Amino acid sequence: MTAWWIRPGVRLLAAFLLPLLVPAIITALIWALPGDPAEIICPPSTCGGTSELAARWNLDAGPVHFFREWVGSALSNDFGRSWRVEQGMPVADLLRESLPLTLKLVGLALVPIVLGVVGAATGLIPARADGVFAAVGLVPALVFSLIGAAAIVVNFGSSAFDAEADRWRLLAGAAVLGIADGAFAAAVSGVRGLVNAERNQRYVSIALLRGERALENMLPNVMPALAGQLRARVLHLLSGAVVVEVVLGLPGVGDLLWAGTLLQDFGVVLAAATAFAAISGGLLVLQAFVEIGVALHVRRAPSLGAA
Repeated sequence: MTAWWIRPGVRLLAAFLLPLLVPAIITALIWALPGDPAEIICPPSTCGGTSELAARWNLDAGPVHFFREWVGSALSNDFGRSWRVEQGMPVADLLRESLPLTLKLVGLALVPIVLGVVGAATGLIPARADGVFAAVGLVPALVFSLIGAAAIVVNFGSSAFDAEADRWRLLAGAAVLGIADGAFAAAVSGVRGLVNAERNQRYVSIALLRGERALENMLPNVMPALAGQLRARVLHLLSGAVVVEVVLGLPGVGDLLWAGTLLQDFGVVLAAATAFAAISGGLLVLQAFVEIGVALHVRRAPSLGAA
C-alpha cells in the first residue's frame, strides 16, 4: 500500500520547482529563437551599443548564465527593468501594480463557481440544469469579453476609462471568467459526479441508517479531490484572465504578459509567467496540506474515513 505522505510530498516538491521550471523553459525558448537575443531586442540597424546592452542584461554569456543571474536577482525581488513595455521601469513595480487586479478578477470569478459547487454538492442545483450550463459554457471567453467591452463603450462613451467604467469592466471580466469556456459548468458537473460516486459507497449507507448526514460523512474522503478541482478551476481562470484582461483593457498580469510577449520584452515575460507559476505552486501547497490534514484526520478517526 502506498504511503499516505507520498502524494502530498510530490505536490510540495512540484510547488517548489514550478517557479524555477517555468523561467528555465522560457529562457530556453528565448535562445531557441533565430538570432542573438540582444539583437532581437535591440537590432544593430536601429540602435547602437548592442554588445553593451547585452552585457547589462546578462545576455552575452549564454542561457545558463542568464538564468542563474535572473533567478539570483529574482530571489531578492529584483526582476530587472523593462526593456520595451515601460522602458526603464523596474519590472517588480509593474508586477506590484498589476497583480492585485488579477487576483481580484479571479477572486470575483470564483464567487459564482463556489456557489455552484455548494449547490451541486447539496443538491440545491438540479442535475437537469447541467445541460443549460454546458451550453452557455460553450461560448469562448473572447466572445463574451468582446460583448462586455462593446457594452461598456456604448454605455459610458467618452468616459469608458474612468473609475466607474473600470469597476464595471472588472465585474464584466469576472462574470466572463466565471461562466465562459465551461468554467461554471465544469465545476458544477465535476463536483456533482464526485459527490454522487461517493454517496454510493457502503459506509455512506451505513451512516444514513445510523441517522447521520451523508455529506458530513463524505466530506473527509472527497476533500482532497475537491481541493484538486479547486486548483484546476483557478488555473483555468488564470489562463482565461489573459484574454479577458487584454480585450477589456484591464491592466493585470495577463495583460502585462501579453504586452511583454508582443514587444519581446523578455524580462517582463519571465516575471509575469513566474508570477503565474508561483500562484500555481501556492495552489499545489494548499492541496498538499488538505491531503495531509485529511490523512491525519482519517488516522485519528478511521470509522469516518473508511470506505
